[in-house]
Amino acid sequence: MLTLIVNVAGLLLIAAIVWWFWIAGRSGKTGADRTVPAAGREILVKDGVYEPDRIFLPAGSPATLKFRREDPSPCAEYVLFPDLEVSAQLAVHEVTEVRLPAAEPGKYPFTCQMQMYRGTLEVE
Repeated sequence: MLTLIVNVAGLLLIAAIVWWFWIAGRSGKTGADRTVPAAGREILVKDGVYEPDRIFLPAGSPATLKFRREDPSPCAEYVLFPDLEVSAQLAVHEVTEVRLPAAEPGKYPFTCQMQMYRGTLEVE
């Protein structure tokens, strides 16, 4: 009986983790709430998500994105753009400018170093 209780508790914990990192940050948000052109507001890093998590840039010209890290979690310390070979360390409660090279049209994922925070850069 004790084994059953421990297994059920473990499954509930796994479900809570999945909900916190992958579902809670996206629920209740419409596409308009979570997308922004690069010239718009800062990208907030908080509560396990990038907000907005979709960013649009024009193709063929370099750009600078502004990240504001409000989450002291070690996971939020870096933002990575692996397809563009760009990474940056984000200071807590400060704006960090991340310079991106000119890119071809397409979708480029960006994540934290543990790939828990996720976003998409769409170059059009």
